[in-house]
Amino acid sequence: METSGGIQASLGGRYAIALFELARDAKSIDTVEASLATVRDALRDSDDLRMLTASPVVARGAAVKALLAVADTLGVDATTRNFLGVLAENRRLGQLPAIIRAFRTLAARHRGEATAEVTSAHPLTDDQVGELKQQLRQRMGREVSVDLSVDPDLLGGLVVRIGSQMIDSSIRTRLNTLAHAMKG
Repeated sequence: METSGGIQASLGGRYAIALFELARDAKSIDTVEASLATVRDALRDSDDLRMLTASPVVARGAAVKALLAVADTLGVDATTRNFLGVLAENRRLGQLPAIIRAFRTLAARHRGEATAEVTSAHPLTDDQVGELKQQLRQRMGREVSVDLSVDPDLLGGLVVRIGSQMIDSSIRTRLNTLAHAMKG
């Protein structure tokens, strides 16, 4: 598949690229990125919002109205609000998490940063995030932005993905490795 700066030309990737280009032209990349982070957090915290974005049975007009109301409640910027309306109108709300990840990657590259997807067993404190960023900066030789998520199934430790590199220090992986070694 074609790529634009490493973003796959998947449906979500194409939408992310279009939004990024709009934000870049309007000189509002940081504003749109902050709005998308707000939407991502709302998706994580609200079962109703997740259901709205994932359900194919919600009528198109109702989805547009509901999503625009959510956007107003969240206080997202006009570009992001309009973009969410377009996604709802085109019945592409299910792509929203992938679009948000791809947009963050594009924005980080635009700033000359690498993006690390970090999954931890428990939420990280601000101090832990700062220490992680410092270690990743030393390893990569440039600034690194982090996209945090939580997966209790890891049991402990972290899984860090930067591009095609993966650092897996999770307890789950260590236990699986030990179990495999014991089977011999």
